[in-house]
Amino acid sequence: MFGELKRKFEAAPAAYAAERGIKRDPDWYILKLQEEVGELTQAWNKVSGRGRTRTSPEELRQSLADETADLLGHVLLFAHHNDLDLVAAIERKWKFTPDL
Repeated sequence: MFGELKRKFEAAPAAYAAERGIKRDPDWYILKLQEEVGELTQAWNKVSGRGRTRTSPEELRQSLADETADLLGHVLLFAHHNDLDLVAAIERKWKFTPDL
């Protein structure tokens, strides 16, 4: 289920890294994941009135969605790089089978 999605998320950053000479070693995946959590937190602080902003509520919501998508992408990249079976993990941890 997640296999195709993980492969699609892998294509864009792989090309970006190759063009810019970025080495995506094992640490890169977890560090990028942490970076995206920080960016999502920053967006949430703005949406919830805990951070300074000069943008409209619609732009804030879009930023929150964008950062959530980035975080999801990096979770999938991390899973792909580490050959993790997310379906099995969801079934084990969340007690349902994801329907993608």
